[in-house]
Amino acid sequence: MDTPVAVSMAVATLAAVAAIVVALRGRARADSPAPRTPSATPGDTSGATPGIAPDASGSGTRDAWTALHRLALSSPLAEPQVPPDHEGVAKQVANDVATAATQAKYMPRRPLLLPQLLRAVNDADTSRRELAGIIARDPALAADLLRLANSPYYRITEKPIESIDRAVAVLGTEGIRKLVAAAVLQPVFRVRTGHFAKFPDTTWDHAFRSGVAAETFAAIVDDSDPFAAQLLALLLGLGAIIVFRMAMDRYVERGGLTPSPDLIALLIDTHAPRAAHAVAESWDLSAGVLAAIDEQRVATTDARSPLGRSVALGRLTGALAVVRGAGGITDEAALATLRAAGTPDRESERIWLRLVPESAAALQKPT
Repeated sequence: MDTPVAVSMAVATLAAVAAIVVALRGRARADSPAPRTPSATPGDTSGATPGIAPDASGSGTRDAWTALHRLALSSPLAEPQVPPDHEGVAKQVANDVATAATQAKYMPRRPLLLPQLLRAVNDADTSRRELAGIIARDPALAADLLRLANSPYYRITEKPIESIDRAVAVLGTEGIRKLVAAAVLQPVFRVRTGHFAKFPDTTWDHAFRSGVAAETFAAIVDDSDPFAAQLLALLLGLGAIIVFRMAMDRYVERGGLTPSPDLIALLIDTHAPRAAHAVAESWDLSAGVLAAIDEQRVATTDARSPLGRSVALGRLTGALAVVRGAGGITDEAALATLRAAGTPDRESERIWLRLVPESAAALQKPT
């Protein structure tokens, strides 16, 4: 299958995930929406970086996001600004984001198998054999789901899971349900790009780890909906991909203008929540879900609902975990940043070890 077609289909499948999940979950819990913050304009670097929730000092969180951008965009970014001669690209992307969900190029029609799968996952009368049979009908989905089931984040047995039947038996319908959204989203990050070759893999790594962390925060810290938190973290990753693709398309139209990593980083920080909101709104997601997306642009955790806080802390934890994997931060410094951002001590280490299990030995304290 041609890569752009595969990308389009993968993006569309996430739309099916969101629409059906929200309907079956009775709509996400209706926390009172926080006031919407006006979208920052490209080049406005005053105050908190849009889409990022600073810790008490502001420096730890900003450093984490800057380090993540450096990994994804291969450039020593500090305070990204709009470079000279790139203002047109910035303005066009800002306009494009508002209609992201209506552009077939970014959000085409969805395949038919996924709604059937999600109905089966959420139907108590569906047998494990029936569920496994539906997944097996899509070899690509089955392969991606098995890879995720065997990842350090979800694997719960020493013996590898080598079949969908085994995955359903070991993980149960709830475990499979958590993997469905990630499994169908992963292909969207396999974009073809002549610039920023590390961006797809780094952004996927961050989105996936953020989903795992947000789900865990929701379950053990904020008492919000774990699946909604995971889905929103992935949706915000989708927002970053949409903004990236829009920017690259605009650069192609302006042949001869080399894409700027500073501008790409700034556009993602500024507009990824807007793109995610536009998509979620087009799917008729609940007011609580839309508010949680908007809350990612609020500077303090106190201004967020439990769901919004779980997503924000999950995304920060995901960013720190990716940076740590590249040797850019120590476990102790990462945990200090999480604590400063409002994560309780015990829970911060528990969630960190789920994302970075190899840190267990380093963090083990002598008795």
